Amino acid sequence: MDNLEKQLICPICLEMFTKPVVILPCQHNLCRKCANDVFQASNPYLPTRSGSLTSGGRFRCPSCRHEVILDRHGVYGLQRNLLVENIIDMFKQESSSSKPAPEKKEETPMCDIHEDEKINIYCVTHGVPTCSMCKVFGAHKDCEVAPLSSIYQTKKTELSDGIAMVVGNNDRMQGIISQLEEACRAIEENSRRQKTLVCEKFDHLYSILEEKKREMSQKVTGEQEEKVNYIRGLTRKYGDHLEESCKILEMGIQTMDEPEMALFLQNTKPLLKKIEEASSAAHLDKVELGYESMDHYKVDFKKEGKALRSIDFIQDDEDEDEEDEAAGAGAEEGEGSQTVPGGAVSATSAQPSAPPQQMSSSPSAPTSTPST
Repeated sequence: MDNLEKQLICPICLEMFTKPVVILPCQHNLCRKCANDVFQASNPYLPTRSGSLTSGGRFRCPSCRHEVILDRHGVYGLQRNLLVENIIDMFKQESSSSKPAPEKKEETPMCDIHEDEKINIYCVTHGVPTCSMCKVFGAHKDCEVAPLSSIYQTKKTELSDGIAMVVGNNDRMQGIISQLEEACRAIEENSRRQKTLVCEKFDHLYSILEEKKREMSQKVTGEQEEKVNYIRGLTRKYGDHLEESCKILEMGIQTMDEPEMALFLQNTKPLLKKIEEASSAAHLDKVELGYESMDHYKVDFKKEGKALRSIDFIQDDEDEDEEDEAAGAGAEEGEGSQTVPGGAVSATSAQPSAPPQQMSSSPSAPTSTPST
């Protein structure tokens, strides 16, 4: 029966499912009220009318993060899981027929120093709950104190605001992850397109340029893998941060359900610190605008057949001036070699030695983007 009860716990309210129970497309179940709360938190700006949704929207399953797309009926358009509702009714009937469980007595925490005294006041100076004896005779006799009830409400409000901030931060984190995944797809698509263009150009002179085509395609593939690996690394980092935030969120929800004020105040201080740390994403890298672009791999075949061995990708604007100067110097040397019989042959035969240097230095340009 205990195992069955665990299967009937809602992942949002952490209580047994409250009818009606809705089943998501991913086959996970939620209370309809909890599903509506999750949907409203994920879509705060969608118009509503009398508490019901008037247009479609989407949210993610809290169990598997599968995206659930709703129609104009909202969560009320989700199918009810009558099987789970019947099981809940049978479980409650079975539980009521068995012997009644002993009543749970709320235990008030006792003071560590004065074991016979209950914790009934809050030390504002040190930020900890304590007992009256500590205030009168103990370590807190010179401290400012306040009733537990007033501090309880203040801290509970702070925790509630912190949980709302984590929920909003998790939604933004999920949006960043979606953008990173889209960037991966864009890089792969742009890389495929550029490789196709390179191959089309080389097909016109295939018999001479087969080896060159393979080398240039590998350059595009190399930068594609480098960028995709970088983006996937960022995706994993954001995913880990999101997972940690979800754990803290679950702890915050559990703490909100704590009825005992003293226990609640004991757990609130470290939890608020964790929430503050989880809400910060400053340590995570961000991808620069246009990082997924592969347009810097341009091709333009205008050289004659004797210079085909020196073909390479068009360099950036910063390198064009140097290439123009090198081309002018090469033209002057070519004119000098034509004045001597046989000199032109030796000049053209020496040209294929230059391309390996250009090929080895060109990959440094696309790899500078991830470091920034």
